[in-house]
Amino acid sequence: MRPDSVELAEAAADWIGTYVHVPFCARICPYCDFNVVEGRDDYQAKFVTAVQAEIAAEPGWEPLDSVAFGGGTPSRLPPEALTEVLSAIRSRFGFKINTEISIEANPEDWSGAMAESLIRGGFNRVSFGAQSFDPGVLASLGRMHEPTDITRGVQSARRAGFRSISLDLMFGTPGESAESWHASVEQAVALEPDHLSLYALTVERGTALSRSITAGAPAPDEDDQADKYEMAQARLADAGYVRYEVSNFARPGHACRYNLLTWAQGEYLGFGPGAHGHRGTYRYRNIHRLDAYFQAVLEGRRPEQGREAQTRWEREQERLMLGLRRVAGVEAGCAGKALAKDDWGRRLFAAELLVWDGTRIVVDKPLMGSEVARAVLALASGDC
Repeated sequence: MRPDSVELAEAAADWIGTYVHVPFCARICPYCDFNVVEGRDDYQAKFVTAVQAEIAAEPGWEPLDSVAFGGGTPSRLPPEALTEVLSAIRSRFGFKINTEISIEANPEDWSGAMAESLIRGGFNRVSFGAQSFDPGVLASLGRMHEPTDITRGVQSARRAGFRSISLDLMFGTPGESAESWHASVEQAVALEPDHLSLYALTVERGTALSRSITAGAPAPDEDDQADKYEMAQARLADAGYVRYEVSNFARPGHACRYNLLTWAQGEYLGFGPGAHGHRGTYRYRNIHRLDAYFQAVLEGRRPEQGREAQTRWEREQERLMLGLRRVAGVEAGCAGKALAKDDWGRRLFAAELLVWDGTRIVVDKPLMGSEVARAVLALASGDC
C-alpha cells in the first residue's frame, strides 16, 4: 500500500501503540528542547527498573500495532536493557504479527553487535539521527558522529535484518550551503534507506541555539530552508520515495506506523519521564524530572504531571489539524466545513493552499502548513 494512500491514513485511526521516552544523551544538542539529561548514564539501571514498574502498573490492553523508543537517545542504553523494557511491554500487552518496534539511534552509538542484539530482542525498525553528511554542519549542530558513522550504521542494520531503516536529515543550518545540502541528500539516497525524515532547523525558546542567536549569531533563513526543502522533495520523488506527511518520505510498505497512528488520533501509552500518552478521551504527560519520576513510580504512584479530558470540539479541531499534515488529507467533517466557510479558510482555498479531494481536504502546499494550522486553531466551537 502506498504511504500516502487514504486507506492507510484512515486505518491508522484504529491502531494502538506505546512510546518509551529514554532521556539520556552524551551531549545536549544546541537546538534541542526535549526532556533530556546529559552525562547521567549512572541512572540507566534505575531508569530501566522504573519503566518496567510503570508498564506493569498500567491496565491491560489489546495487542499493540506499534512500539516506539525515542528520546533523548535510546541507543545510549545497552541493547540488553532495551530488550528488557520491550519484554515488559510484550508481556503486559502483547504484539500483533506485524507490530512495528522502532528505536531512534545516534550513529556514533551503533555497532553491528548492537544491531544483532536488538534484532534478537524483537526490534525491527531503526531511525538514525544523521542530520547531515557535512562534517562542518554536524559540528555546528553539536553532533558527535562523523558521516562515515552513518554509512556504517545503515549497513550494519541492514545486515542484521532490520525491516525498515530510516534517516533523519536537518536542513537550513546557518552556514550550510545549497551544495552541502544537495550532497547530503545524495549521500542519503545512495544508502537506499527505506524512509527519510527532513526537518528544518528551528529555534526553540530556552535552547542554547536560541541564546546564541539572541547574542548575535545568525538565525536560520526561512527562504533558504524553503528552497532546500523543495530541492530535496523533488530529488526523493525521483528516487522513488513517496511523501506521506509534511516531513516524511517512504518507500511502499515502510511508512512509520507510530507516526501514522498519532496523526490519525490513534491511542498510545507513554512511558518514561516526560512521555506523553493518549488513551480514551484524555491526554496525559509524565513528570519530567528524573528523580521525581523515579520516586513516583517506585512508590506505586502514576508518574503523571497532568492530564486533560478533551471536549468533543477539541477532538474535532485536533482531528482536522493533525489530518491536514498528511498527503492523504482528512475528511472535512464539521470542523473542515466550518473552515471552508470561515474568512481565513476561504482565503486559503482561494490561494489553493487548501484543495478539495471529494469530501476530503488536502494541503496542496506543505510549506504553508503552519498557516493552515493557525487557521484551524482560530476556529471557535460555535462554528461547528
